[in-house]
Amino acid sequence: MNAMSPLVRSFVAHFGEMGSRWGINRTVGQIYALIFVSPQALNADEIAECLEFSRSNVSMGLKELQAWRLVKLRHLPGDRREYFEAPSDAWEIFRTLAEERRRREIEPTLSMLRNALLETPSIEEDRIAQERMRGMHDLIELLSTWFDDVQKMDSQTLGQLMKMGSKVQKMLELPGRIGRAVTGKSAPEESAG
Repeated sequence: MNAMSPLVRSFVAHFGEMGSRWGINRTVGQIYALIFVSPQALNADEIAECLEFSRSNVSMGLKELQAWRLVKLRHLPGDRREYFEAPSDAWEIFRTLAEERRRREIEPTLSMLRNALLETPSIEEDRIAQERMRGMHDLIELLSTWFDDVQKMDSQTLGQLMKMGSKVQKMLELPGRIGRAVTGKSAPEESAG
């Protein structure tokens, strides 16, 4: 790997800074950014040299990225070293991150909420707390179902959905407008009648 260009250096530095906000350390963010923009798979020595990190820091960072399924291990013919590459499709990366966050953060929360909702409240405060937990549980379950549906969509469909933005709300309101047009009632008449 040659020295980083100013463009790549800027990208790698930014990912390092953003890493802590995303729940990973700076080193891991920089390693991932370098692998992501690299036109070829990189080995740990190349990464360490390019980023001027210790080999042990790079090894730990690569292990974390593998645990998150954000990098893939490759072997090149005639070379015993391990090489790493990242998916080039941003949607694939987004899906992987969302799936891993769900597995690590959402599922344990749902499990705790399910157990809490099985309890029989003995005092009024627990009954109120349980009602609120049920609302949180139901919202997370709904989002999980939506997430499962979104995960099944191809990248092009996902892109189109995201571009629709607030148009989705207008589409959801369309049946009500059609119904009012057919019955000749306006929205206030419907709610009053």
